Amino acid sequence: MTHGFAPVAPPDAQFRAAAEQRQAQLTKPGGALGRLEELGNWVAACQGVCPPKQFERARVVVFAGDHGIARHGVSAYPSEVTAQMVANFSGGGAAVNALAAVAGATVRVADISVDADTDPQVSKHKVRRSSGAIDREDALTDEEVHSAIAAGRAIADEEIDAGADLLIVGDMGIGNTTPATVLIATLTNTEPVAAVGRGTGVDDAGWIRKVAAIRDAMRRARPVVKDPVELLRIAAGADFAAMAAFLAQAATRRTPVILDGVVVAAAAMVAEDLAAGASAWWLAGHRSTEPAHALALRHLRLEPLIDLGMRLGEGSGALTALPILRSAVATLADMSTFAEAGVSTAESEPADHAPADPETAGAEPAGTEPAGLEPAVPEPADSEPAEPKTAGPAPDLRK
Repeated sequence: MTHGFAPVAPPDAQFRAAAEQRQAQLTKPGGALGRLEELGNWVAACQGVCPPKQFERARVVVFAGDHGIARHGVSAYPSEVTAQMVANFSGGGAAVNALAAVAGATVRVADISVDADTDPQVSKHKVRRSSGAIDREDALTDEEVHSAIAAGRAIADEEIDAGADLLIVGDMGIGNTTPATVLIATLTNTEPVAAVGRGTGVDDAGWIRKVAAIRDAMRRARPVVKDPVELLRIAAGADFAAMAAFLAQAATRRTPVILDGVVVAAAAMVAEDLAAGASAWWLAGHRSTEPAHALALRHLRLEPLIDLGMRLGEGSGALTALPILRSAVATLADMSTFAEAGVSTAESEPADHAPADPETAGAEPAGTEPAGLEPAVPEPADSEPAEPKTAGPAPDLRK
């Protein structure tokens, strides 16, 4: 196995069952918290403990890389923006930074293939400057794709070893929705026109160029669709290879992940091929406006937590969804059970509140008369019996 990943065991079914049992004992009707209950059960299974623990070190890793295809008119922005945004992330001024602060997460940016020099701390796993233009050349050499896979794996290990208990994958790269769409459309056998979106907001002419570039790249990708490493080498790029390996390694290390948008979802599809079963450790944070994203989520069998029309990337959609996951953990872990709170369940009926027998309700003890009344005088033995009262004809039960 050239990529070094084995099939991944799923989250612990025993603790999922324990979580389901606890949900039934909490002070609420069964299922009243809807999908929050399923999410809490999933976290318990991932952590191997019930009740689950609140996330203490949620970590966002933004994988940055440029793409040669961006030089051919498929994006509304120039490639220089990638390096500028990497500096913005490091300075704390991007959407990912603002959302992470609200959601209780921290941010790391990793330059995998930015077409510029970046801070040494950011670029310590850098593979190359920009990936190739995939409509006419391979994205990477054989050595580079394996270096990128090693980088993604190492970054996952670094974060988990440092205490990360939840990972979020983000992306930054002008033109990266083009290789993302190539991967998704190729793996789902979808025609380019049905999968291509506007990315950063290209006009009609740019959209037509993008469709043509994706069509040509898919022709090059189809012969290697069954080989995930070759698919990354020919039709993706260093940032995608690193993201795919990161996701596969996180699952191997039994660490849950929230996926972001279309770029991350494309890498996730390849990661599932690298490490079968890895997707059981992932949640889809949101559904973006890119048509290919819905295709990828359907392929991965993941239901997004939110759908707010977002299409920024960076990990923004996943971070917006993180408070929902935190709420799922909090309700499962912090709510009282019926027994703890002294609250009756729907099935319980306390003995001291049992309904009274209508025949004896309010009756005095045997052998006594109600207070204030004279004892009843028995009728003489030769009295005529009273006529029985009738209730009229019996109803016709056939009606």
